[in-house]
Amino acid sequence: MTITSFTKSDFQILKHPFICFLFVCLIFSASAKAQTIQNNNPTIETAGDILLVAMPVSVMATTLILKDRKGSWQFTKGFLFNQAFTFGMKVALNKPRPKGNGDNAFPSGHTSTTFQSASFIHKRYGFKYSIPAYALAGFTAFSRINAEKHDGYDILAGAVVGIGSTLLFTTEYEQEHMQLTYSNYEGNHLLGFTYRF
Repeated sequence: MTITSFTKSDFQILKHPFICFLFVCLIFSASAKAQTIQNNNPTIETAGDILLVAMPVSVMATTLILKDRKGSWQFTKGFLFNQAFTFGMKVALNKPRPKGNGDNAFPSGHTSTTFQSASFIHKRYGFKYSIPAYALAGFTAFSRINAEKHDGYDILAGAVVGIGSTLLFTTEYEQEHMQLTYSNYEGNHLLGFTYRF
């Protein structure tokens, strides 16, 4: 019997924001194709609307709780750029929404906002902290398709704009004074602590 073990490098591909977006899209498209979810479900649409506000507010609150002023400023710049670019594209292209539900469909503002929030957590604080945020952003994107407000192109463009906004302005978070490390080699464990004066 062979036991396969996975190393940290096996999961490196998941650290790229666009790969995470595609993974989330695959999950939700598979669930949508299963036809187990009723189209135009008002509960799903309302949940997506709540996440549109809750995600950026939560991310900003996190930067303030961590006293990460640089992160707060980077998130604000990315957020403002994302909103300006998204709404500029909506007005310039004026693409009709599916089923005659209005205009200005491209790109999806809900998707760009939530993916900008999720990718900020990813880029600033690390992949493992962003997993729930990507799941919520993916759900928000799904909610827009379910509500028949957007099609797949609108959603994809919104995610690209949101993630791109983060990549333009965000750097990795560095704790300035202390660092805690852990390593494991052939059954030996090493815990390290560094403090900079």
